[in-house]
Amino acid sequence: MKLRSPERAFAFPGKTLRSSSKDLRNVKKTHKEAVTGTFTYHCVFKMEKPILSDYGTNYGTVNPVYGVPAPAMAAAPAAIIHGPSAPPANMFDAVPGYEGTLAGGGGGYLPPPMPSAPMPAPEQAPSSPNWNIPRISEDRAREAFATYVSSKCCYSSAPVREGVITNMEPFNTYRYRLETFTESRSTEWSQEPYTGQPVDAGVQPAPGPWQIAAQTPAFFKDHKQTIKVPYTSSVKNCHDCLGMGRNPCTTCAGAGNKPCWVCNGSGHRLSDERCTHCNGRGRENCSSCSGNGSCQCNTCHGKRQLLVFIKLNVKWSTEKDEFVAQDSSGLRVEKLGKVTGKELFKDAQFMVYPVRGFPDVSVAQASERLVGDHQVKYAQTSRILQQRQTIELIPITKVNYMWKGMSYVYYVYGNEFKVNAEDYPATCCCSVM
Repeated sequence: MKLRSPERAFAFPGKTLRSSSKDLRNVKKTHKEAVTGTFTYHCVFKMEKPILSDYGTNYGTVNPVYGVPAPAMAAAPAAIIHGPSAPPANMFDAVPGYEGTLAGGGGGYLPPPMPSAPMPAPEQAPSSPNWNIPRISEDRAREAFATYVSSKCCYSSAPVREGVITNMEPFNTYRYRLETFTESRSTEWSQEPYTGQPVDAGVQPAPGPWQIAAQTPAFFKDHKQTIKVPYTSSVKNCHDCLGMGRNPCTTCAGAGNKPCWVCNGSGHRLSDERCTHCNGRGRENCSSCSGNGSCQCNTCHGKRQLLVFIKLNVKWSTEKDEFVAQDSSGLRVEKLGKVTGKELFKDAQFMVYPVRGFPDVSVAQASERLVGDHQVKYAQTSRILQQRQTIELIPITKVNYMWKGMSYVYYVYGNEFKVNAEDYPATCCCSVM
């Protein structure tokens, strides 16, 4: 039956009545009250578009082939589901000595206490002798050059076979490195599901962050350790689920069901064909919560209570700085980062003195500057456990060679005999067919 607005139609058994908007005001019964007495009537309204969130009784006639459809499932209520929230500030007890501790960290590292005994004075390191760089042979330079070229897929080996070495020049290059091994400590409020762990808050005063013993690893080996601060553990109701152990399902908004993915909530497929996946209901059970409408709380894991405590984070790290003396070879300094050299000098102790009497003045100046910088930079928030300084001699040989009447250069450097040849004359462009 096709209706024209503002007319409405009332379908009674055996007859159809038409009425205007004015007449509708005389109709007092709602759809839920539509079944009365000995007859049933349906109110059919023409609407601009269906309200998909209201899956009440099906309006209109029923296809007798399918019989009476199953009752419609209720749509999910309009609800705002919040994710896990941060613990409230009043959840944490006041612990003397830990007043600035935050949940999740972020408070920064804690300065170490002043030493009770005087620090041992560093020992003066002996002066380093003047080292000369040993020269590499021409055969060794050619071998390194050939290895380098063979590792390049688009390099021709002709310059290696036909090139003539005209000059080999060694260069002095020193690398100074200072390492400071530090211990840093920070605290944060933490929590875990309560399953009967000991509760000791208030039994006695909690020790300070730097009074808690920690197992120091080998020097210059980075490591981390977390320690539960004694006498700070207490039990609180879970703030996330309010002590219920479960939270509304975020997939279905707590309804336990969601629109059918086959019919998109209409209950039908291909015009009037009833959806067999949801049996015409338009909705299906939520797979995330198995139709319960709620899921286990991710914060307390369903235990309803949390053990709240202060966690101490201990970090051992090696802070490094290095300086490479400038040379006139022409090789870029960053190329030396992946090679090693011959160790000329090594000094490791609680605190090191700057290097004295080294033949290259720039190395001695760098040592004095970096030792002072490490004291200022790391002693404020960390405990310095050990320092180590080394000086390496990195061999660099500049090789000049001729090929097809032109002069070219390559470098052999490091104990690994690495090669750098930026102006290699026989390169080609490879393409994959």
